[in-house]
Amino acid sequence: MKAFAINRYTEKGPLQATDIPEPVLQDKDVLVQVHAAGVNQLDSKIRDGEFKLLLPYRFPLILGNDVAGVITQIGVGVRKFKVGDEIYARPDKDRIGTFAEFIALSEDDTAMKPRNLTMEEAASIPLVGLTAWQALVEKADLKKGQNVFIQAGSGGVGTFAIQLAKHLGATVATTTSADNRELVKSLGADVVIDYRKENFETILHDYDVVLNSQDQKTLEKSLRILKPGGKLISISGPPDPAFASEIGLNWLLKTVLFFLSYSTRKKAKRYGVDYSFLFMKASGSQLTKITSLIESGIIRPVVDKLFPFKSTNDALAYVESGRAKGKVVVQVK
Repeated sequence: MKAFAINRYTEKGPLQATDIPEPVLQDKDVLVQVHAAGVNQLDSKIRDGEFKLLLPYRFPLILGNDVAGVITQIGVGVRKFKVGDEIYARPDKDRIGTFAEFIALSEDDTAMKPRNLTMEEAASIPLVGLTAWQALVEKADLKKGQNVFIQAGSGGVGTFAIQLAKHLGATVATTTSADNRELVKSLGADVVIDYRKENFETILHDYDVVLNSQDQKTLEKSLRILKPGGKLISISGPPDPAFASEIGLNWLLKTVLFFLSYSTRKKAKRYGVDYSFLFMKASGSQLTKITSLIESGIIRPVVDKLFPFKSTNDALAYVESGRAKGKVVVQVK
């Protein structure tokens, strides 16, 4: 099968078009013919080697963390799906590789594709949808009437998180450029801050939750807008000891992450707020709940641009440019 892979970590290096054997199924796996694959900043970070200590991948490594497609084969232990089912998924962190014609997925990481979405729209959802769900529902336990600050509202995670937060009954503030103001307002943002002209720290006060996706300076400013007892959940780091325990790192790496996040955790404690790092995990059951929200019209995908499979490198470069509104998707089939 055709795929886009890397043979070593190289910052800004191109993915290599290659021919490799189709995946071999485990008992609880489904083999999926990939119709479309979402493209994420995570793909470029993995290519650049940012997670090489935490996620020791083998080479050649096929990139890609979002998929929508059709099941062509099932393992002997599969009970939830059958051949011909249209599905979407975020593969487990150890089994990425959606920039390919086929991928093997655990049935537990897989969900039926929303009936009202195209394959391309469905492929835009899993990673950002699960990230928003695990941040706002699981970690933050966001409630009706609370205030939440979602950074970068016109990005992939932001466009989904705004809609989910509004569904949960929260008041939503976000940052974006003036060009994207109407987009984020149409998704449900109540307070829209032009990050080029305004400082959110002087506008927002006593917030319950922050979803941080930006740099360390923005994270530290975000800590100061929370009320005592508020929660900051970061998807851009620094990783904390709880994350190290969650993924089973050895004592040395646990120690490294302890010191890496020490300053941030100390500042959070000084302000009387909670800091946690989120590295989203695959979950077919959570995706099924997201499917219900999409099929009922509560959440809609925001897809900026489609690229043909042969232009996967161009798609990744476009995502890295930071210009995308919502998601970028590669059409594989």
